[in-house]
Amino acid sequence: MGKKKILFIVGSANQTSQMHQISEYLKDDYDCWFSQFMPDTWYERWALRKGWIDFTILGGQFKRNADAYLTKHGLQSDYLAEKNEYDMVVFCTDLIVPRRLRHAKMVWVQEGMVDRVTWWSKFVLWSRVIPRYFAMGTSLNGSSDICDIYCVASEGYKDFYSNMGTDRRKIAVTGIPNFDNIAALKQNDFPEHDYVMVATSDIRECKGEDDRIAFLKNCMEIAAGRPIIFKLHPNEEVERAKSEIMQVAGPEAEIYTTGNAEHMVANCQELITQYSTLVYVGIGLGKKVHSYFDLTELYRLMPDQNGGISARNIAAICKGYMEFEGCGKEYLTQRKTPRADVMPEFTPLIPPVPIAVSEERPEVILEWATP
Repeated sequence: MGKKKILFIVGSANQTSQMHQISEYLKDDYDCWFSQFMPDTWYERWALRKGWIDFTILGGQFKRNADAYLTKHGLQSDYLAEKNEYDMVVFCTDLIVPRRLRHAKMVWVQEGMVDRVTWWSKFVLWSRVIPRYFAMGTSLNGSSDICDIYCVASEGYKDFYSNMGTDRRKIAVTGIPNFDNIAALKQNDFPEHDYVMVATSDIRECKGEDDRIAFLKNCMEIAAGRPIIFKLHPNEEVERAKSEIMQVAGPEAEIYTTGNAEHMVANCQELITQYSTLVYVGIGLGKKVHSYFDLTELYRLMPDQNGGISARNIAAICKGYMEFEGCGKEYLTQRKTPRADVMPEFTPLIPPVPIAVSEERPEVILEWATP
């Protein structure tokens, strides 16, 4: 008999990289294949063909970039899972879990931060009928309870996903690749230092509301004359975003559309985000950070720092579960040392406290207490 087959579902650059890292620990024992996040129903496939959902990881530049990544690294591609039958599927999102893959063992891996949970996403969750992607973002990713095992970033996120409806007995705290060794980012070749970094989000591209001009003005007040770098989200409409930044920051504004954003964060003095997982990089490096999310909650959710072994941890769970005769929660329950090789070194910092605000604009914090 040939090797058992594992299909890794990829999407964004971060999701694709994470799945590749996990597969590296499994490729000697299993036949590893990759597919872009795929539709399940006829109307999802129809919308994809029409290009109406190219702003999501189902298609557009996300699929083009992922396909290029798979080709560059010589990884086996099976888009839509048409070539093989699979023994296990490792998902980067459970907003869609195709029915034709549900016969396999299913493991879900947290990518990073999820979008803000809104009244609408709560309604979608409560309805149990409306597809979860109608929450218009990632706020319900990880809350379907469909997969057998859920691999998450920290104990804080275990609580979060459990509260969102996923069976706590299915959740394993493994850390997540790309956000589990933040200290190593200090060693980088990004040439600039000591600036304020602004990481924008693709709120409008995901059909949300974003008063970008007000946000940019706030950024300029926080920078208070210091050098400032803008890093756009890969999914943003570039020309519109650039035009808005130059309108507020001037025609000489330094704007990056590509490049290693984590290295940019590592070299900055202060980090301003909207809804970006990059805020965890800032927190992990002790930077002063700003976010649309509640900072106290972010410190609680901070991904475990385990020296970069999260991919190995997740692969160990995949391998153990592949050979286990039983369901996911039974496998996690019987594991003798479910976190033996996950030893977080990160001690959450005390969130900085604002001690001075602008009299004209009280929402603008001028000075923070040192934690």
